[in-house]
Amino acid sequence: MADNAHEVAGRRLRPHTAKMHPLLDLFAENCAHHAGKLAARDEHLALTYEDFRAFSAALAAAIAAQTDRPRVGVLAPTSTACTAAIFACWYAGRTPVPLNFMLAPPELGQIIRDADLDLVVTIDRFAPSVQAAGLKTLLLDALPATTGRTAAPDARPHDVAAIIYTSGTTGQPKGACLTFDNLVQNARTCIQTADMTPDHVFLGVLPLFHAFGFTTAAVVPLLLGATVHYLPRFSPVATVNIIAEQRVSVFITIASMFGALTTMKTVDRRAFASLALPVSGGEPLPARVAQIFEERWGVRLYEGYGMTEASPVVSLNTPRAHRAGSVGRPLPGVSVVAVDETGRELPPGHDGQLVIRGHCVMRGYLNQPAQTAATVRDGALWTGDIGRIDPDGFIYITGRAKEMMIVGGENVFPFEIESVLVEHPAVAEAAVIGVADGLRGEVPVAYLIPRPGVTPPTEADLRSFCRDRLAAYKIPRRMHVTDNLPRSPTGKILKRALHAEIRP
Repeated sequence: MADNAHEVAGRRLRPHTAKMHPLLDLFAENCAHHAGKLAARDEHLALTYEDFRAFSAALAAAIAAQTDRPRVGVLAPTSTACTAAIFACWYAGRTPVPLNFMLAPPELGQIIRDADLDLVVTIDRFAPSVQAAGLKTLLLDALPATTGRTAAPDARPHDVAAIIYTSGTTGQPKGACLTFDNLVQNARTCIQTADMTPDHVFLGVLPLFHAFGFTTAAVVPLLLGATVHYLPRFSPVATVNIIAEQRVSVFITIASMFGALTTMKTVDRRAFASLALPVSGGEPLPARVAQIFEERWGVRLYEGYGMTEASPVVSLNTPRAHRAGSVGRPLPGVSVVAVDETGRELPPGHDGQLVIRGHCVMRGYLNQPAQTAATVRDGALWTGDIGRIDPDGFIYITGRAKEMMIVGGENVFPFEIESVLVEHPAVAEAAVIGVADGLRGEVPVAYLIPRPGVTPPTEADLRSFCRDRLAAYKIPRRMHVTDNLPRSPTGKILKRALHAEIRP
């Protein structure tokens, strides 16, 4: 937190002093203002603000009794208890390390060793894999119904608040160290930019072991003083039911989940009437998905942009400032520029690598000074994403530097091809990768999922469709129609897995 006072959820906040906690003190103010208000609910547990604080404090005492190490793993589905475990780590003076429960044991073990964990807060279903790795477990299922009054420990704004593991495009896990200042400022500026109020009702579906879910489904609503409903596993039917029944107004998730909702045939237009801020991030939002939402249900989707290393929200479209096809303007206190290969800032409208400065930039990667130095240079985050910025400051993502193909000497980005393919009426999703080619260096290869209820497209049909919309060298050399694509736990397509399927 900066030395000057700021505002969160409409309240004036005191400057930080040595005897304050940068995040928990803000949460305590919400507990005082909204003690009896519902803070978080899922199918198993519902807690008011005061109950949430007491539950987290009691869990903090159990954590402190079981480990002296500075970091504690949290392995649980998206839920009230998982969020309480994260807050409990802070009350115990520990850094939470959310763990991906979908990882294979060797992958999970690699993260556990890197983070030097000896205790994981988890649930009964996941306990055996943790115990097999020789770690202690604290089971959320078995906690007694007791409460605690543990005071928040002292902490500084630039202390590490959470370590979120990301593989990025390398496939190797890297622990992004996010500070309390990162989290509080990211939450504060999201709240400010999107005009959020304590009266908003959130739906949290994204995994809390990803920065996108961690910040937008746990930190933002509870620092705002709002109510959040959790769904541990995404289901289109369950999602629509919760939005309609609980009058959800803020739903922040990935484009694939919004896309899944468009395949439902019987959704009443009134089901989404309460949605004031449906935000898509984490992957490009197909224009067709946004169009269907607006035409069928009268709901405009607002696309944003972020990355784990940026805590994670960087930019956001809102009802007050929206430009279709863009990912919005940067949050207050965040600057984004496009640069060329030499690092020179490019003028508006020119594609280049996006470089970010501001309060959102992570402290670095745990135990990886070389990776940190390559990614954060002089305080600026080099994203690896290619984009352009228009004269009004709206950002357009056009690809990733590491995904760029060189086809016959021409630079080609998968995103521009994917954007054309999903315009085809029979294509629901598309993923394009570059494959080595003896003549052209690389050629594009496409993987496509057909839209439900229609005849799958033929390769000839797709080539004809692309021929009218793309330069000849950009048309995929091969097109594979499939029912499934490899995905991360948040639903993002794993292109490195597609590369692994290619045989010489």
